Amino acid sequence: MKKVAFIFTQGPHGSSAGREGLDALLATSALTEDIGVFFMADGVFQLMPAQQPEKILARNYIATFGVLPLYDVDQCFVCTESLKARGLSAGHEWVLDVEPLSVAEIRGRLASYDVVMTF
Repeated sequence: MKKVAFIFTQGPHGSSAGREGLDALLATSALTEDIGVFFMADGVFQLMPAQQPEKILARNYIATFGVLPLYDVDQCFVCTESLKARGLSAGHEWVLDVEPLSVAEIRGRLASYDVVMTF
């Protein structure tokens, strides 16, 4: 079985990348159990609770990240440098349980994956 990593680098609004990545992640979870999810750059905003996408006429898919454990996706990580650059902290409440990692730690983890997809 191949190890698959999903990297979310885009914010939740203004692009369909997050929604498309989440759809791909959920579909892939039916094929393999070894999935890693990484939130970096503006992708850390995908984890923010209490977003109000309806105010900008967007669909609310953010909460769907919270169901990943039901799909046996439990290797989820957030970049500490990305959080800091955006005025957020690792202790923030997120829609998903994530382990904070430095960029160097993320690079090390990504090296062990067979396939890496970025959204």
